[in-house]
Amino acid sequence: MLLDHINGPADLKSLTVQQLDQLADEIRQFLIEKLSVTGGHLASNLGVVELTLAMHYLFDSPNDKFIYDVGHQSYVHKILTGRKQDFDRLRMRNGLCGFIKRAESEHDVWEAGHSSTSLSAAMGMALARDFKGEHNRIVAMIGDGALTGGMALEALNHIGHEKRKMIVVLNDNEMSIAPNVGALHQYLGKIRSDRHYQKAKEELSQFLNKIPAVGGKFAKVSSRVKDSIKYLLVHGVLFEQFGLTYLGPVDGHDIQQLLEIFKQADSVNGPVLVHAVTLKGKGYVPAEQDSYKWHGISPKLESNKGMKVVVPPTYTDVFGQVLIELAEKDDRIVAITPAMPGGSGLFKFADRFPGRMIDVGIAEQHAATLSGALALEGMKPVFAVYSTFLQRAYDQVVHDICRQNLNVVFAIDRAGFVGPDGETHQGVYDIAFLRHIPNIVIMMPKDENELRRMMKTAVDYNDGPIAVRYPRMNGLGVKIDSALEPLPIGVWETVREGDSAVIVAIGPMLQVAEEAAEQLKREGVTVKIVNARFIKPLDEKMLLGLADEGKPMIVLDESSVLGGLGSAVLEFYSLHGRHGLPIRIIGVPDIFVEHATIKEQREEVGLTGERVASELKAMMTRRMIRSAGK
Repeated sequence: MLLDHINGPADLKSLTVQQLDQLADEIRQFLIEKLSVTGGHLASNLGVVELTLAMHYLFDSPNDKFIYDVGHQSYVHKILTGRKQDFDRLRMRNGLCGFIKRAESEHDVWEAGHSSTSLSAAMGMALARDFKGEHNRIVAMIGDGALTGGMALEALNHIGHEKRKMIVVLNDNEMSIAPNVGALHQYLGKIRSDRHYQKAKEELSQFLNKIPAVGGKFAKVSSRVKDSIKYLLVHGVLFEQFGLTYLGPVDGHDIQQLLEIFKQADSVNGPVLVHAVTLKGKGYVPAEQDSYKWHGISPKLESNKGMKVVVPPTYTDVFGQVLIELAEKDDRIVAITPAMPGGSGLFKFADRFPGRMIDVGIAEQHAATLSGALALEGMKPVFAVYSTFLQRAYDQVVHDICRQNLNVVFAIDRAGFVGPDGETHQGVYDIAFLRHIPNIVIMMPKDENELRRMMKTAVDYNDGPIAVRYPRMNGLGVKIDSALEPLPIGVWETVREGDSAVIVAIGPMLQVAEEAAEQLKREGVTVKIVNARFIKPLDEKMLLGLADEGKPMIVLDESSVLGGLGSAVLEFYSLHGRHGLPIRIIGVPDIFVEHATIKEQREEVGLTGERVASELKAMMTRRMIRSAGK
């Protein structure tokens, strides 16, 4: 196999185009075999095999900088840069990262788990290159879905203004994770489908090639003729208006065509956009037919030998179902998603209420402000967004929603650790960046039944913005209440009584608290467990009562210790003059937690029943020693 002899980009240089085609087939087979075991982003990587091969064949990484938007499509790049032997531990603890990782290889020059960043990064690297008087190439690959992100358009504007030499590769597969939406998507579709333009372009090129060159003047005239046809037949070339030379569309799976167009792009002394049309999931029929399903796949699991295992629904599915139930009774409810209808559990909602489902594309900032305007006009917008992606709309949350005290519901999915997606996707910062903003209410459920009640609470709430955050996991299989009743705002609940210590916890940490309590119970120690389901406002009455009891307390929270629930509790006690209380915070320390399973990530930072029990025993021992000393 050719792939066995490819250990770096230099090994490609001696291959023929036919051998590159063979290598493309081998890489696809490699990806299918490896990802069927480890899981990972399959369809997106199958779609960029030839593109990545052509880039590495013609250019010289790492001297030439390859910048991948998001990183979903970087597996082929990793294979070609000496990491194919690491794919057995893809997305596993201490294994190969599923995204670009600078610490892994000198060929990885830019990290991103969020989309629409590559063009800004490419502009910065091009400027730095020119400032230093260097001459390397800058090549950025961005998907058509990522172009819906405002940041990408801001970068295009600057790239066209500066006119620095660089190549932008537009990987046009008509998809981000879900099918793309919007005017830009329709514009690219017009270019893809305009056969008159393609035919005229080919015929003109053939005609001009038959005429001997008679100097620069003729070359300039022929170029203007081709430009005129381009504008006439494609109804205005958007990218050329931005100041980039547009080349394409080209078949993104034809290596010979790709090499020719990249050579042409490299000859231009300025920014060039190469429009490559690809098929997401190319080479694997199931992924070609359903690239959404095969965008990211889970590891293949062993069968249970005929045993039927009943798995509770995910929190995401519970959210989607209860939103349908609420929307059937409330015409104000509108769902908003930034290109994640499936990941956010909204496909069924879209089927039931197609007119009340708004997918804005990869545009979180726009989604937030849009939600605010909908609320201002009397609607009840539910902005369904992953915790990690809400970070991108921070200013809009502060300025456009909370400042105006608008009735927006934030449905924050993937709160807490997310497992193999790793540090770029961990939902551990939203409490810290939300709870200090005036007007907002923040909740987190202990189980799927409480999530349903929180969604009812959020929809009924008319005094400003309100957020419900929930984890990436299955529910507990608890009984669902027959009647959907709201919760009293700011009221916690005691879920276990105990005399010796207190654990204050939220969400899945209630189960960790129960594990610790059971361990201590076997040693004759009883622990009270409090479900702090309202992160803002806090239950001040309960907190003051706990302070009066003076028992050792642990605040348990799968989010950043800095600014999280524990910080809120300490701030409350400080403001009320309750000093010297025996309180310990266990949460996510001041580090970025890398890819692993959620269980491994919790173990890494000490969010385990064993750690909690050990800490409480140490706190109770210190308390007894101090009491004896008095």
